[in-house]
Amino acid sequence: MTTAPENDGRRTAAAARRRAREKDIIAATRGLFDKRGVRDAQIEDIAKAVGINRAIVYRHFTGKEELFALTLVGYLDELRADLIAAIATSTDAEEQLTALVTAFVDYGVAHPAFVDCAQTLMRRTGPDLLDEMSESALFRLGRGISGCLAVLTQVLEHGVEEGVFRVEDPVLLANTLYASGLGALQLARVGILVKEAAPGIPTVGTISPEQVRDYLVASALALATR
Repeated sequence: MTTAPENDGRRTAAAARRRAREKDIIAATRGLFDKRGVRDAQIEDIAKAVGINRAIVYRHFTGKEELFALTLVGYLDELRADLIAAIATSTDAEEQLTALVTAFVDYGVAHPAFVDCAQTLMRRTGPDLLDEMSESALFRLGRGISGCLAVLTQVLEHGVEEGVFRVEDPVLLANTLYASGLGALQLARVGILVKEAAPGIPTVGTISPEQVRDYLVASALALATR
């Protein structure tokens, strides 16, 4: 009569150990991302940082894409907290949008691995991700992205209600600003502009993170008020 409770207890303990191991692996991945960048983070290095072999990593995650996606969720949760804090400084829609875009750029500049990881996953098609990741991982990733976009959408909708913004589809604009913002953050990190010195003669200039931030703020306000 006592076997069922004992079995339940063992299953609960095993599940707890599994969750703890997954957290350790994701934390190690995040550490390598922040230290070396996404491209140089290898499964072998991640496993070594946790003190396990690579085969155990694949017991917990379907593959590299899923592990990277769940690591991105951690960045997204931090970003969402920053965005919420940014818009809490004002009730004016334009000021909120300015603060939100500024917080987004500041976070991306401070965490270049976030930009790399997000762009890497955005280059994959939906069917590819469905094939390479579990449903639970996709749900967690979607929740992380939608959580950030919801803050931006809220600001855009607030501006429409106040008559400050003219946005037909706040959700579409929020998604567009997020995607274009990731590209601009890459430009901020590279710090180089390509242009023509004369017709057919290329040259390079420089661009600072502050210039990228100001451009993204101006673009967001222009798209929201056009």
